Amino acid sequence: MEYSINTTKAQEFVNITDLVRQAVRESGVQSGQAVVFVPHTTAGVTINENADPDVVRDIIYGLEKAFPEQNGYRHFEGNSHAHIKASLMGSSCHVLIENGALKLGIWQSIYFCEFDGPRNRKVFVNIVK
Repeated sequence: MEYSINTTKAQEFVNITDLVRQAVRESGVQSGQAVVFVPHTTAGVTINENADPDVVRDIIYGLEKAFPEQNGYRHFEGNSHAHIKASLMGSSCHVLIENGALKLGIWQSIYFCEFDGPRNRKVFVNIVK
């Protein structure tokens, strides 16, 4: 399944857990895996805490501190920081499906990670039996 994500900030995490849950429900799969894939080189996907929004803010802050927008990069488009951050997050994640539900920890959510926005993006979810 293909989903559109419209980011509004240069860097942000968008909680897409409900989109993935919807894909699981629509698939009817009771036991398997949900594979989430982001087909972009300046965006990624990760699983992290959903209870305290400061965790997401701190992750973005830490990544920006480690890989600032301007740091003598040579890439002509000026978004090397976004490529590096996306590589660290990764372009896919897998979540187990058990009894028709995502097997996430109590504090976990799935996040689309924007590092070069705002943009219109895509996320693909494949449910594997």
